Amino acid sequence: MSTTRSELFELELSLPEAGLHARAGRLVGFEARYERIRRDLRLLAAPEEVGEWSRKFYGSEMPICAAVTDRYPLVIFAGDVGTGKTETAEAMSDRLARETGKGAMLFKLSTRVRGGGKVGEMSTLLNNAFETVVKEAGKTRSAFLIIDEADSLTSTRDESHRHHEDKVAVNTIIQRVDDLRRHRGRVLVFLCTNRSAALDPAVVRRAARTEVFSRPNAEERLELLRMDLKGLGIEDAAIRQLVDMTGPSSDPPQPGFTFSDLRSRLLPEALARAFPSRRIQAEDFVQVAREMTPSPAVYA
Repeated sequence: MSTTRSELFELELSLPEAGLHARAGRLVGFEARYERIRRDLRLLAAPEEVGEWSRKFYGSEMPICAAVTDRYPLVIFAGDVGTGKTETAEAMSDRLARETGKGAMLFKLSTRVRGGGKVGEMSTLLNNAFETVVKEAGKTRSAFLIIDEADSLTSTRDESHRHHEDKVAVNTIIQRVDDLRRHRGRVLVFLCTNRSAALDPAVVRRAARTEVFSRPNAEERLELLRMDLKGLGIEDAAIRQLVDMTGPSSDPPQPGFTFSDLRSRLLPEALARAFPSRRIQAEDFVQVAREMTPSPAVYA
């Protein structure tokens, strides 16, 4: 079956990329999260550095190096909708490309790889996607593959109602991730999901790291609002009021706002109330926050 790259990938970017670098600066908590897991990601994306470390401090490659570098190049980002998983995966891919100094490509798998329901179609499309990523990585470059809403492709095979094609897709992804180990860090896969409990256990076992994304706490909401409302003349007391209004509540019981709730819903709606006839006021944000409800929690 002949396929085009547009059928396989939603996004293709050469790294490093200025736009992703700039977006990382607006991702609240990105630097702290990256600093926390960067060494682990470097072990996966640049395993040759492990050997260099061992030879420097021990004179040869110690047995632990083989154990560490033989891990599956798979990272799971799990958390509620709108908590920044996919944007973080994109920004971390860009940062890793910058740090390792390798030419790199970023791919985001398209939902079209599910195909039209024909027997064998989904596994063929998935195989084609992985083959394209590996080919782009070659022998000297790196490649990053993001699989968003990964639970739709890697849900547990034990469920009786799962279609045969879905089970084949899980098997295909597992096999391809297994194969990636021989490429010695040149390909790294990020699985992003809001239903980690639904992932097939064999996929979860292969993850070298699972990072959980929570809804922003009060400090993070404050940082985001101060960043995005800068220059509008909104007093800090009003911003802190918004922080309180967008947090979790017990009456009625509801979770706090997600990053997406704040940036994609609250801020645009508040601006729309003032545009195009007047300056935006603190009350615009307060009124929107009062009328809005946060996205329902779906993470499990």
